[in-house]
Amino acid sequence: MTALPLTNPVELPLRSITTIDPGCVLIVAPHPDDEALGCGGAIALLRSLNYEVRVLVVSDGTLSHPRSRKYPAPVLRNLREQETLTALSLLGVNAAEVTFLRLPDGALSTLISSPEVCAIFRQFLSKISPSTIFLPWRFDPHPDHRSTWQLVHTAIADLGMDVRQIEYPIWDWDIEQRDTVKNSATVTSWRLDIQTVVNLKQQAIAAYRSQTTGLIDDDPEAFRLTPEMLANFLHPWELYCEEV
Repeated sequence: MTALPLTNPVELPLRSITTIDPGCVLIVAPHPDDEALGCGGAIALLRSLNYEVRVLVVSDGTLSHPRSRKYPAPVLRNLREQETLTALSLLGVNAAEVTFLRLPDGALSTLISSPEVCAIFRQFLSKISPSTIFLPWRFDPHPDHRSTWQLVHTAIADLGMDVRQIEYPIWDWDIEQRDTVKNSATVTSWRLDIQTVVNLKQQAIAAYRSQTTGLIDDDPEAFRLTPEMLANFLHPWELYCEEV
């Protein structure tokens, strides 16, 4: 059984970005905002050291406000993509380095066996040939996150790539969703010191106004990141895990 050590994360080893030596980096986000929440500090630090950072946003994020008339799906998709570009610009990533796949939000689990979608991931990874990939924790409670991990993992295996895979938790921080899972792999966890850029990360997260404020006010049952949830991503460190 595997569970991330989120109860007492301060007991985990604290590493400097200089110990990672990531080469060309790819950040994979299931939804627009996951990259800032899970890896915003790492992105800012990597760019400050002039590492090449590419970002792949998998879904269109349009299920966050499904009943909004002011922001129907096409409008919401455009808004969320603009928020992503603003957030990443703050972290040092140019728009040309960001790719939006625009797969349907909430339906990624139905696409993990799609030959066309699997081919898209293989082609993308083959084109940029990253040395390190930051991707969602394989057992994240959200099915889109688990499916994103599966799609990336399958593409890596199909291509026979030798690439470091660093996984980040998102919804495991919610104690009501967190759970142990059956897993034969040995996973180690550690923290990345982001103290020097945590304010920058906070600004990047705040760029996602559709997810953190009442900007979209005509869908009372819509998704919104609570202050309690956001607090988990504003520590002077980020938590990561790797298979060993």
